[in-house]
Amino acid sequence: MFDIEQELKKLPDHPGVYLMHDKDDAIIYIGKAISLKKRVRQYFQRSTNKGAKIEKMVENIARFEYILTDSELEALVLECNLIKEHRPKYNTMLKDDKSYPYIKVTLGEEFPRVMFSRRMKKDKSKYFGPYTSSDAVRETIELLDKAYMLRTCNKKLPKDIAKDRPCLNYHIERCLAPCQGYISSEDYRKRIDAAVAFLNGDYKSLLDELEEKMYSASDKLDYEKAGEYKEQINALKQIAQKQKMLTFGGEDRDYIALAKDVAQAVVQVFFVRDGRLIGREHFFMNIPIGEQIGEILKSFAKQFYSGTPYIPSEIIFQEPFDEAKLLGEMLSNKKGKKVTITFPKKGTKEKFIVLAAQNARMVLDRDIERIKREEERTTGALRQIEEILGMSNLNRIEAYDISNTSGYESVGSMVVYEKGRPSRGQYRKFKIKTVTGPDDYASMYEVLSRRFKRGKKMREEMQNNNSEIMSGFAAFPDIILMDGGRGQVNIALKVLDELGLNIPVCGMVKDDRHRTRGLYFDNKELPIDTHSEGFMLITRIQDEAHRFAIEYHRSLRSKGQVHSILDDIDGIGPKRRRALMKTFMGLEGIRTADVGTLSKVESMDMPSAQAVYDFFHKDAKGDLDNESG
Repeated sequence: MFDIEQELKKLPDHPGVYLMHDKDDAIIYIGKAISLKKRVRQYFQRSTNKGAKIEKMVENIARFEYILTDSELEALVLECNLIKEHRPKYNTMLKDDKSYPYIKVTLGEEFPRVMFSRRMKKDKSKYFGPYTSSDAVRETIELLDKAYMLRTCNKKLPKDIAKDRPCLNYHIERCLAPCQGYISSEDYRKRIDAAVAFLNGDYKSLLDELEEKMYSASDKLDYEKAGEYKEQINALKQIAQKQKMLTFGGEDRDYIALAKDVAQAVVQVFFVRDGRLIGREHFFMNIPIGEQIGEILKSFAKQFYSGTPYIPSEIIFQEPFDEAKLLGEMLSNKKGKKVTITFPKKGTKEKFIVLAAQNARMVLDRDIERIKREEERTTGALRQIEEILGMSNLNRIEAYDISNTSGYESVGSMVVYEKGRPSRGQYRKFKIKTVTGPDDYASMYEVLSRRFKRGKKMREEMQNNNSEIMSGFAAFPDIILMDGGRGQVNIALKVLDELGLNIPVCGMVKDDRHRTRGLYFDNKELPIDTHSEGFMLITRIQDEAHRFAIEYHRSLRSKGQVHSILDDIDGIGPKRRRALMKTFMGLEGIRTADVGTLSKVESMDMPSAQAVYDFFHKDAKGDLDNESG
């Protein structure tokens, strides 16, 4: 039994972090203190004016624990990490964790690449960003690769020169094939230098070069090539327009302001890099009643900058808050250079803070109800699923489905949801290669094996090349969702076990009417409220996997509609196919006929009859959950 009064007497007069637990042992609040003894005792003193938020929190404290640190700065860092990990109920929480994209130029390589990255390492590469739009980053990288014919492969050059044939990009004039030694490292470096100049804001050089190539191609009557250059010019102009220039003296700064109502706040951040406003982003926060602007800004800053890979030289806030000096010291240590925190009262900086606050107010007034509903449907639904499964940090979900018509043109689908939203660019489809007939378990085994074998290989290649972000099949899910119960789950677990992968797998248990009644996870059936947002999210994922599989199956069936399913059965040629169709007037009659009946059809013998029967009845288990499309 935890005796709070006795434990308060044992508190040390020492810096550290304290964690408050409720009766269910959930962490409900995390804080830091110069003196744990003085700070934690304050919560339980009746004379202290604690405010409504703290009063409510204290009522729910069943026990507390603490972690000693050597300094208040260490306590601040630990507090940030623990809040991010546990997301306590009574801490002011940032709703959406984001990692911002960068453009990475691998200058440490002899033949550098221009790449997408969400992490900035202390290596020989040059990073540009962070940017707020992944699409804009990819668009810019594609433009540079096209314009300067840069390599996009992962080959280790010059070590791997001439080991393989040049790839398709060389043949379509999208790469100069340094992998074959067709361009020297000196000439290639000039192209990289031009790309870096572009990323530094020198758009005119590339624009002039593309226009010259366009006119040259036009003069040679190569209008197709001229049209390609015209498209690149238009893309370049659009990108240049997005990089709005501002007079900030070439500094890297973040401007942070907010607007709030009773229980919600919108924090607006303007990102200025090298004197340019490269983008802005807003964040929704749940706040306790009565929380002041300075406290909200402090909570936001600690959470945001503990997760972002880049910290600017100056961070400008709307209002002062305590611990600003300590925060600046923490961020300076993380950056490795001095980070200045300021609270302007006049001048250009103050005017820009006002603009950020106005933008925050506009977003709050316009979108708060929509965002609340969307958050309930997405991240809120994920939190519900986490609670049911006893998991945390659930983000990426992959779901699979099989679709066929009596085993003909069997296909598999893979859909991806991130933060409760479909990530359609990461969907994948599979044409079943090794399974004959309607065997959904074998088909699912093939799909999952192909997906994770390839993913495992890609991860190893990307790690060997020091890639900083796992993309495509190399990105593994936090959980796999199967449209079925124990049988489907066991198939997935078998594949993962064979590949040495540890990924949770959850299945959906159906009732007699083929409706999901619960989840099958960790060898247990777990109930789920069928009216909850978590259940509705699972249903949307399930329906999307089913839709995507059927859509692919239909496209293949449409392309091959002159092909008969019977053509896929060994021993059944055109003559026997015509005889079967004439006798049974369709596939359904053939599928339901027994071996004896099939053997009596003209030109059929017992082995061919058995082959037809086996083709349509190969899955001895039966479609337990009717999992195919």
